[in-house]
Amino acid sequence: MDQVIAQFAHEQAHEIADLEYFEDLVRGVIKHRTSLDEALTPYLDRTVEEVDPIERAVLRIAAYELLHRIDVPYRVVLNEAIETAKRFGSEHGHTYVNGVLDHAAVAWRPAEAASKR
Repeated sequence: MDQVIAQFAHEQAHEIADLEYFEDLVRGVIKHRTSLDEALTPYLDRTVEEVDPIERAVLRIAAYELLHRIDVPYRVVLNEAIETAKRFGSEHGHTYVNGVLDHAAVAWRPAEAASKR
């Protein structure tokens, strides 16, 4: 984990990247992986282990942000997750990620979701 964070810091040294936020995501997802998977389970149509590895990683990161980083608007979380899944995931993986997170966001952030609909 520390090696991944160090590599990111080195590669992003001259970019506009938020190293502190990246480190929080990496450490937070690892620390809370079990509870994130449990929270996602009601919105999945298969077990977490059966979800494509890229989509699973994207879902875990987004779940961490939705549940633990309420300073980030849920629409931003969803948009970033969808774009990441489009770029790195399977051909239609982004639609799966969108469906799962859209339902989860309504349940996890009901007031915010209600005000945006």
